Amino acid sequence: MSPLEIKSLIVDVPDFPKPGIVFKDITPVLANPVAFKAVIEHLAQHAARLECDAVLAIESRGFIIGAPLALRLGLPLHLVRKRGKLPRAAITVRYELEYGFDHLEMHSEAIRRGGRYLIVDDVIATGGTAAAVASVVAQQGGTVAACSFLVELKFLAGREKLGGLPFFSLITY
Repeated sequence: MSPLEIKSLIVDVPDFPKPGIVFKDITPVLANPVAFKAVIEHLAQHAARLECDAVLAIESRGFIIGAPLALRLGLPLHLVRKRGKLPRAAITVRYELEYGFDHLEMHSEAIRRGGRYLIVDDVIATGGTAAAVASVVAQQGGTVAACSFLVELKFLAGREKLGGLPFFSLITY
């Protein structure tokens, strides 16, 4: 299935989660096994040449994309969660939201010095979350091999917030 065919399954939901926002609902893609498999295959084809050591999947829809992608690539999967959701020692990063701040965490052993990591999420909008994860990777001595997304909302310029990191998005708006 082509990216254009996959894109045709994504549904615009106006005024969600608040007025003025047009939410890109990917659940019809996930509900279509052929489309979902095609998403993973497209992302895997891009990632296969990156020589990554692990996948870092961002909560929560990034888990949906990251888990089968890591499995397909034969790589470890590390979860990037909201603060307080991990059961063991964690690395925490504070990052800026449109109005305020939030925190993300991953287990302390997720990043090893010299390792190469693929950051995965369903959608990149303003780029703050992915940039925060990339900063933790760098602080811990790792390298971001690339950032990979099912959907890029190009008009929000999230790619620019990643400071030139290798980047792949299957579908753009």
